[in-house]
Amino acid sequence: MRILIVEDDPMLGEGLQVGLRQAGFHPEWVRDGEAAWQTLAHESFNAVVLDLGLPRMDGIEVLRRVRASEQKMPVLVLTARDTAQDVIAGLDSGADDYMIKPCDLGELAARLRALIRRAAGAAAPIIQIGQLSLDPASREVRYDTKLVELSPREFDLLHELMLNAGKVLTRAQLESKIYPWGEEVESNALEVHVHHLRKKTATEVIKTVRGVGYLMPK
Repeated sequence: MRILIVEDDPMLGEGLQVGLRQAGFHPEWVRDGEAAWQTLAHESFNAVVLDLGLPRMDGIEVLRRVRASEQKMPVLVLTARDTAQDVIAGLDSGADDYMIKPCDLGELAARLRALIRRAAGAAAPIIQIGQLSLDPASREVRYDTKLVELSPREFDLLHELMLNAGKVLTRAQLESKIYPWGEEVESNALEVHVHHLRKKTATEVIKTVRGVGYLMPK
């Protein structure tokens, strides 16, 4: 799951990036509001962790622009602004959640998983489709109750497909969510991961939509 961190404090930004990476996310980090807006205008993310007191463009303005452009990914505000008025302003400007610094990284990761899950219309913490189940918190996958050993990239791909079950996802959409920003991707890498997932579960779990991408049936 690809996360954009918007934080101007170098130590905190680095800590968030390391902590979220350890929690299984693919975090990218920008340090000012203008960079955040430009990045969000051209890149796709599962969620955003947004500071409010930013140089070049305030976090509230970033949030308003994101919502005005009808981008629907969850935004979690992480800020030192802790008054009731600040919280109200953040939520009313389009934030999905609001946390006060300093925060516990485990709680932040859990809130992000919940936001991403709800944005996809999944209320339960474990995603279940047919005989296949996936637990984002423990990163465990089971098929027909048996534990399935997956590589981190295979897990991320399966998670993205399960979150979007019933929708056709293009190669570009999938690659943008499972590979870190700027990483060079081999031309057949996605096909190899799909092949391995089918082999480890069942062929019918992922369908190829010729000329378009992949689909996980509901």
